[in-house]
Amino acid sequence: MLAAQWGTGEVFLSMIWFFLFFIWIWLLIVVFSDIFRSPDLSGVAKALWTIFVVVLPYLGVFVYLIARGHKMSEHAAEAARAQDAAARQYIQSAVGQNGTSTAEELSKLADLKASGVIDDAEFQRLKAKALA
Repeated sequence: MLAAQWGTGEVFLSMIWFFLFFIWIWLLIVVFSDIFRSPDLSGVAKALWTIFVVVLPYLGVFVYLIARGHKMSEHAAEAARAQDAAARQYIQSAVGQNGTSTAEELSKLADLKASGVIDDAEFQRLKAKALA
């Protein structure tokens, strides 16, 4: 009985409305996240944009996209650069300062000690530094 009431056109139209609603929710999330993460907006400006988007949602979102759309892409690029820099810094700290592992550093220190370039006290100090 339900299948008789819902034809192909109605199902397709319902799917379109669902996807438009999903896109609308996503736009709201993106706009609100950009409003609250914008370092160039003051607290008053953030409050005014939030009130504008809440009171007049369609107009508020479209005006925000027109007025600050270019800033949204700049903020996204800055966030991506910061995340990339943090990942690179973490990887470098995990690998070591000069890109070698702890075992390689200890091996080099042992070779330097065996060849007489460094003495035992300096070897112990550098070994403790490499293990830290």
